[in-house]
Amino acid sequence: MSDRVALIADAAVHVVATRGMRGLTHRAVDAEAGLPQGSTSAYFRTRKALVEGVVRRLADQDTAEVAELVDVTDLDALSAGMARVLDAWMTTGRERTLARYACLLEATHHPELRGILAHGAQARDLARRMLERAGVPDAERRGRALVAFVDGLLFDRLVGAGALNAPAPGSPESRAELTDAIRTALRGVFGS
Repeated sequence: MSDRVALIADAAVHVVATRGMRGLTHRAVDAEAGLPQGSTSAYFRTRKALVEGVVRRLADQDTAEVAELVDVTDLDALSAGMARVLDAWMTTGRERTLARYACLLEATHHPELRGILAHGAQARDLARRMLERAGVPDAERRGRALVAFVDGLLFDRLVGAGALNAPAPGSPESRAELTDAIRTALRGVFGS
């Protein structure tokens, strides 16, 4: 991804996270990126292409952060690593997480967008590969369950009831609580 495309995609992620999908326009992204009008549309001709750019950027960044965990087979190390990633997605990556959820919700109203939202498929593939390396039987099915749990945990801690009752994201208490929750889920997935 070129520097200019990354700048535009990051600006678009910020627009979606702060203004929602309705706020995502070529003009809004140009302004957010500090670029002349028309710059965004030169790279992303249509709104659909712009949404695809947002989703691609989110998926690339998320995949890069999670990829290091694929080879971890120790339950405690994997729990701590996954908690670290989730904690980052609630703090420094909060805008990306909010933008991801906004894109997913948009796809429920616009079925043509479902095909471009490959993020879930990538996450399930990473989970399957991680579980296969750890020797977990039925890694594909259990990987889907793990991704669903992690997505639900993240959503609850970010915007659900858990956000009101859990320790502040970024705190040692938050990371410890996330690690414990993930360890419990992994024990079920690993069958131990």
